[in-house]
Amino acid sequence: MIKVMVIDDSALVRNAFKKILTGAKDIQLIATAANPVDAFNDFKKVGLPDVFILDIEMPKMDGLTFLKQINEQRPTPAIICSSLVSSGSKAAIDALKMGAVGLMQKPTIQLGSYFNEYRDEFINLIHVASKSKINYNMQMRKEDIKNHTANMKASNKIVAIGASTGGVQAIENIVKHLRPNHPAIVITQHIPTGFSKTFSQRLNNTVSSSEILEAKDGDKVLPGRILIAPGNLHMQVQKVEFDYVISLKDFPKVNSHKPSINVLFSSMAKEVKDRGVGIILTGMGDDGATKLKAMRDAGAKTYAQSEESCMVYGMPKEALRIGAAKESLSLHQIVNLINELK
Repeated sequence: MIKVMVIDDSALVRNAFKKILTGAKDIQLIATAANPVDAFNDFKKVGLPDVFILDIEMPKMDGLTFLKQINEQRPTPAIICSSLVSSGSKAAIDALKMGAVGLMQKPTIQLGSYFNEYRDEFINLIHVASKSKINYNMQMRKEDIKNHTANMKASNKIVAIGASTGGVQAIENIVKHLRPNHPAIVITQHIPTGFSKTFSQRLNNTVSSSEILEAKDGDKVLPGRILIAPGNLHMQVQKVEFDYVISLKDFPKVNSHKPSINVLFSSMAKEVKDRGVGIILTGMGDDGATKLKAMRDAGAKTYAQSEESCMVYGMPKEALRIGAAKESLSLHQIVNLINELK
């Protein structure tokens, strides 16, 4: 039985969750609280849940402060349900960095119909969260990162990375340790509309070795540059004469996602071939696995994140199962791999 606690200052939201979770066979709503301070008192009665559903803006204590405090004591998966999700807010990105498993939009009107419509999505996300490994404030050890040669010549390789649940943490840890003039990198992260821009700007402001951008149609794929797929468009890599450029496509979801990792990897297999390097990171489901296999068949080197370093070992596990990935690597091994590409 998955034990869930809802912390939200809206009584309407708390009651909506009571309704949609009633009847769920393997989920038990153990308590609701109007704010984190009251929730701490509830813990004395019911204990800690397996999963929190958490608002960000609340009286007495905000959701991020609570998430930081609880994860310093006992890391616990949290699903953020907030009106801030629609705006691509920095606070929601911070929550993902701190180990939040997912983001759900909280509407300001018609709450009942919204929660009924997305009941199955909430329940599925609770199941994903309950199986997640939260690594709060993930950090790589400096001694695990190999020293790279100063002024190393830029590689002509293009690295394509796909990630989902837990990917915000993993990607930030990777890009913080890349050498200057590193190979060109393109990333598809499953992320809501609006957040890809906030995420890329945040990384670009904190990482000095890379130019990190939300991808635009026609952007050149260049060494030292990292391009992140927009949250509402599929991203492809296309060869135009002697250059590789980004092509954004607005067609339906693939593998239930938009952007889809399979779309990116498929274009890499077709256009980049043996100059490509494919890496699939943490995430639920199988998006990216089949087209990572296509990349490998086209001559690319392909890898999957190791189970012990994943928040959710779904996509990497599937990639290894079907022979799409050459081998499994920890995050610091992925950094060393990229830094050593020639």
